[in-house]
Amino acid sequence: MANETTVPTPKPNTLEGWIKLLDAVRLPVPQASHDRVCKAIADSRSSMRDIAELMQESPALALSVIREANQHTHGSMTEPAENLEVAINRLGLKRTEELLARLPALPQEEIPVALRQLQLISQHATQQANGLFASRLARLWQDIHWGSLLFLSPLWPMALTHPQLLEEWELRVIHKGESASKVEQKLFGVRLLELCQTLAEVWHLPIWVLQGYRLLLKEQRVLVKVLRIARDSDHCLHQQQRLDADPALRRWLNQPANTVLLANGLALSAQHAWDSPHSLRWQYLTSLYLQVPLDELQQQSHQQAAQSARNHAMPDLWHPAEALLWPWNTHRIHSGLLPAAPPSAEDLVTWRKHCAELLVEPSRFTNAMHLTTCARDALVACGMRRVMLLMADRSQSSLRVHQIAGLPKESAMLNLQVSQSTVLQRLLAQPAQVRLTPANNAQFSTHLPNSLRSQFSGEHLLFRSLSSNGRVVMLVVADQGGGPFSEITVQAFGKTAQCIEKALHSFTNRGN
Repeated sequence: MANETTVPTPKPNTLEGWIKLLDAVRLPVPQASHDRVCKAIADSRSSMRDIAELMQESPALALSVIREANQHTHGSMTEPAENLEVAINRLGLKRTEELLARLPALPQEEIPVALRQLQLISQHATQQANGLFASRLARLWQDIHWGSLLFLSPLWPMALTHPQLLEEWELRVIHKGESASKVEQKLFGVRLLELCQTLAEVWHLPIWVLQGYRLLLKEQRVLVKVLRIARDSDHCLHQQQRLDADPALRRWLNQPANTVLLANGLALSAQHAWDSPHSLRWQYLTSLYLQVPLDELQQQSHQQAAQSARNHAMPDLWHPAEALLWPWNTHRIHSGLLPAAPPSAEDLVTWRKHCAELLVEPSRFTNAMHLTTCARDALVACGMRRVMLLMADRSQSSLRVHQIAGLPKESAMLNLQVSQSTVLQRLLAQPAQVRLTPANNAQFSTHLPNSLRSQFSGEHLLFRSLSSNGRVVMLVVADQGGGPFSEITVQAFGKTAQCIEKALHSFTNRGN
């Protein structure tokens, strides 16, 4: 229940700036996976393959080892290591162990959600690739596996340093249909594909990863030409005749390297909906590549998604296999599983104005209600949809509602007895923050008053207790409608809480 603190990373706006920033990021590795690999390396009975298989449990660990091996290979006559087993052999166990010691190892739940979500998409893509292509191209399974896993890896460090930018990109490009080039120029200053390709080159990632980005950047006309043929899925013979009439196009389509792009296209587009136009495009292309009917391809792809969910799903992450249980036209944005939108630029201007008012010394607030109104408005401006501010009485035995936003009027009458809830007791014992997620919701909700918990439907909720002169005086409860939070709003929530706490201190001591 320690306070969450986030140090924002300055946002670059040039390709060189982004490469310098992202190349320097050390991705966190799950502690359990890190420990298992260290133990295996120390065990003389472990083979390189054994160690490589354990490393595969952590995409970040696999990427770090392959990057390290290829960094030392660069400039020599040796080909870059295309898979993990070759990379470990190149490095040797001693240097691999030294690399492990340098990597940050954290409990799984402490690794930021945005990074774990993106890595889950990569794992889903790998399952799609292995299930759909590797059995047909058995001799190339290593290239298919590692290319698919690492294709999105240039975005992993961005998910750690600037998750809110990726959130906003998804919301505007995928869900609102805005122009990708315009959105990316505004958010990043560069095209995302160009950034990914350049970082993949710097890291010497497998050649099929580079080919995938090159195709998306340089060969879009050919891709569109193939897609026109792929859409004619009800006439397989006609499709084949059109490909036979253009041997260069047929050769281009049949490149094994395309499996990496197809698998990631399927996995990434399924995050929104299996039947969206974006997802159907990749299904058509994959159907044509495999020369199987579309409905058969869809069945196989759904089976691979279910297998991926069995292997890698986590309670607080979204896996598109879950959508296979829903009505077919249901999209993730309708289900409340998509992270809430970050605050707009205009909202952030309002938020900063309220925070500045909270920080003025000596305090300008004439009474507690005046202060809490400003605090409430600041929380709403940073993206919170439902807010409740409760004040503790002098004995800290009860909490009474002072301000609400986005809640029924009757919730303003709430008066909570602290003795009836162990969570409230802990929050009032010292300033702390609790974030409810699907992973811990059941555990915490049973220890919260029903009268409070019932006001906030959903599985995502934030609690923050604030102190003045050494004792907790206020409890803030807020959410973004019950679905996953926008990470930029979570960060702003923490900063707002700090401003409110300073305002409480100034207000309490204004006569001294």
